[in-house]
Amino acid sequence: MEWYILLFAFVLDLIVGDPTFLPHPVVFMGKAIEFFEPLFRKIVSNQVFCGALFAVFLIGSTFALTYGIISLCRSIDFFFGQIVSCVFMFFTLSSKSLYKAAMDVKIALETSGIESGRDKIAMIVGREVKSLDQTGIVRAAVETVAENFVDGFLSPLFFALIGGVPCAVAYKMVNTLDSMVGYKNEKYIEFGRASAKIDDVANFIPARISVIIIAAGATLFPGKRGFSSLKTGLREGRFHKSPNAGFPEASFAGALHIKLGGPNYYHGKLVDKPYIGNDFNDSGLYQIKQACELMLFSSFLSIIISCFIIWL
Repeated sequence: MEWYILLFAFVLDLIVGDPTFLPHPVVFMGKAIEFFEPLFRKIVSNQVFCGALFAVFLIGSTFALTYGIISLCRSIDFFFGQIVSCVFMFFTLSSKSLYKAAMDVKIALETSGIESGRDKIAMIVGREVKSLDQTGIVRAAVETVAENFVDGFLSPLFFALIGGVPCAVAYKMVNTLDSMVGYKNEKYIEFGRASAKIDDVANFIPARISVIIIAAGATLFPGKRGFSSLKTGLREGRFHKSPNAGFPEASFAGALHIKLGGPNYYHGKLVDKPYIGNDFNDSGLYQIKQACELMLFSSFLSIIISCFIIWL
């Protein structure tokens, strides 16, 4: 793993984002999940064990396929192989697309009102949005930026440091599996259990590292709230129902001095989640932009630290 692959991938992500003119690997991952799910369900009657085999097969296959493609390209020409590695790594990062998705919510609320804001936030969150007021929409947007800083940036970077680009791409399969089959509904409560647990384990360390990274990013932020971010992240990160999502969300709450979390409806059921950042006020519309900027600062710091680790 060369440091410049991470740097170029990050710059490419900032410039291009998720280009519509290129097929995204996550799309193929989703198609693979849809194709293999019914096949695996027929092979093994025990759905928990079946789901575990299914997840391991797809994650392992993703790693092997990525490794094979990069190795083949490098055998043809080393420089060509490095370009392919950079492109694969670029596809694992999503800072610009996350920034754009959250800012679209802000712009919709400012220009078109509450209904348009609900339509935009519904595209990036799993909760029901029909009853959300502006504060609820802003809170959802900030939480999404915080949580996806880990899922969409820090975790792929972490696994790239551990096992190179193939490991980062394999992590994206882990994340895609969780988003598609990791539900606690009748269809996936057993079959998707392994996928959900693997995602929890994969994000366990990055979520906790994020507290330090976000706090460091907050020291570059207007107001210099790095200590508040660190204190809130360490104190309240474990209060979330998710084993991982609470840490970046609490760190963002401390950095921006806003209250996050709280009860929300998911699939018709009220989920009574605790509030995070109880010492702070409700979020204002302008804080969507602040959250996006904090995410970019934290992403930049993550890349610099990662490149330095590889260079050493």
